[in-house]
Amino acid sequence: MVGLPYDCVANPHGAVRLTFEKAVAASQDADSVAALCGKDWGAVDLFRKFLFEEDGLSKVPILNKSSLPWIKPNTLVRFRGMVQDMLGNELYIGAFKDGSTWRTNKFTDVACRPIPSSCQSFLWERRLFVCVPVPGHNSWILDAAPQVVHNNYDTGDASQHGDKRMRDASHDAMELNVLDEMDSSCSKKQREDEHIFQPCQSLVGEAVLQGGMLENRNNLEESSFSCLVKAYDLPESHLKLNDVFEFIGIYTFDPELVHANDTDDSSFDLMEDVSNQLPPNKVPRLHCLVSRKLAVQDFLSGSLALQPLPNVMSDIRESLLVHLSALLGNDTVAAQFLLLHLLSRVRRTVDVIAVGKLSLNLTGFNRESASVFGNQLNSIIMELFPFSKVIPLSVEYLNNAVLQPRKDNQSGRLVTGMLQLAEGTHLTIDETHLQAGVLNSVGVENARLLKNLMEWQTVQYDFEYYKIEMATDIQMLVFSEGKSNILPADMILPFRPEFFVSVKKASTKELQAWRWYLATVRSLHYSNGPQVQQMLEDEIVAAMREDRSLGYKDLERVLIMAQLLSASLGERSVSLEQWQKAKELEKLRKERLR
Repeated sequence: MVGLPYDCVANPHGAVRLTFEKAVAASQDADSVAALCGKDWGAVDLFRKFLFEEDGLSKVPILNKSSLPWIKPNTLVRFRGMVQDMLGNELYIGAFKDGSTWRTNKFTDVACRPIPSSCQSFLWERRLFVCVPVPGHNSWILDAAPQVVHNNYDTGDASQHGDKRMRDASHDAMELNVLDEMDSSCSKKQREDEHIFQPCQSLVGEAVLQGGMLENRNNLEESSFSCLVKAYDLPESHLKLNDVFEFIGIYTFDPELVHANDTDDSSFDLMEDVSNQLPPNKVPRLHCLVSRKLAVQDFLSGSLALQPLPNVMSDIRESLLVHLSALLGNDTVAAQFLLLHLLSRVRRTVDVIAVGKLSLNLTGFNRESASVFGNQLNSIIMELFPFSKVIPLSVEYLNNAVLQPRKDNQSGRLVTGMLQLAEGTHLTIDETHLQAGVLNSVGVENARLLKNLMEWQTVQYDFEYYKIEMATDIQMLVFSEGKSNILPADMILPFRPEFFVSVKKASTKELQAWRWYLATVRSLHYSNGPQVQQMLEDEIVAAMREDRSLGYKDLERVLIMAQLLSASLGERSVSLEQWQKAKELEKLRKERLR
């Protein structure tokens, strides 16, 4: 039996060329070749079959800073990262006629063979993105085996391929202990991965995202490794700035490429090559074949596609609350508000209002208590969220930090700032470092940026001649001595610990369950039916009659708290019981403020 004339991992260009030749074999006229622009002629389908039907995904090395020296150019790789910059479109010679044969340059930077000086050719177009490891990624996600969801990978089709399959909620097996099930699933997956990657440890010794925020860091070292992704045949709306994606494609990082482009006839000229600021001998390039946007669940090791049943959700919720309360010196009220904060996210934007956000300002901290309780909270947040950042706010920090992303019009590049973050990032701000001082113009601008982020969930990008407000979804937690004068949090709560004891580190089993719980609750889609809506309207009217001082923001906050309390138990609409609990919590908060 004769084998294939190509290897999808070691020689992906062979597969591209073979499928192209088959596509134009029936008709060698120019019109049939021109029609292939913006379409897949079978190459992507071939790779999809190899990756997802023939278990080829496990054979594809992961591209990162560590594996870069070991991966050969022109091979198939995987890369996970955030879209940090969008460079627009690039024209290239997509197909040319070599004698009587048509050849393609798709998915490559250099022509497969010399292009005749005068030949028939077609200019095609591709989109360019600069991608970097996700800012603030935490070290535990390096151990999480990427979830393989065939239907979630996009190849340029405008149609959607469907959602992840969910286990049937009617199964009685769902009533089993979710912690034990998770632990078993994770162990099995770990054994499978060890077997899969054992033959090629030199290539994929580490997962794609390097490092982690193991301490309070405020530089941009995560962005030191970047990758230029060239995407083909994708809808304009498929990728957006700051989206987190996984790309599978052909890697063309070659130190000799610069010299080849200068001297070798085999190279071809690029029209309007905006990637000149990213030399190919310094920045690896990935020609994307398939891609998918990543959600938090994709970073969970051994996560289960379980329906949020009440008994499962209640048990995990209670264990997490107990742990948070212990970290907060047995301040159970603060633990409940912290849990609501951790479960919150921006559900939608109405005019300029980000509905669903619930930022928290814990007051009563000084440097000593922040170093104790604050550090414990930072540690657990790092263990629960894939992406998190800590800012020790001080006058010096405000006067010198680069928070605002800005466009460098000379290079055509977007220069990243501290606040260019992926959606779902948790941001903790420690104001106990803040002392009397004078803010310069940079400090005033940075304070304004942080205030707008907390209040409106927007970050202003500076494009030199104009500014653009970018919507985001960043959870913000503030530690301060008194009420923060810079950051107007949705909830202000005096912190009242009863004692301090060193809390035992949570087990891997517990952390996996808590991560799954937070990701599941935050992804729930809930809505209120007519009866629930009428009940809420009656309750709001009654609350306003009882307390005339209640304003729109107060009622909105209590409603969001009630929604989160219901969602925390797996409920998809607000119940009267949870509404009453939200009112009780709000009453306790206001009593502390008085």
